[in-house]
Amino acid sequence: MAKIDDLITAVAAEDTVVDSVIVFLTNLHQQLVDARANSNPALLDQAIASINTQKQKVADAIVANTDSAPPTP
Repeated sequence: MAKIDDLITAVAAEDTVVDSVIVFLTNLHQQLVDARANSNPALLDQAIASINTQKQKVADAIVANTDSAPPTP
């Protein structure tokens, strides 16, 4: 049972890291959107697009590396 407990702990830690990255990128994106009205719109648009691309890469990697079927016991 120790190995399964270790696996469960490792998965939970990864979930926490992934969730943290997504929250960070989402908040950063919103800050840039809010700042665009008072600054250089072209540069901010470029930064926002880059952030969205990176956020999508993280989401795609999660989907690609997540087994869709639960393991058989």
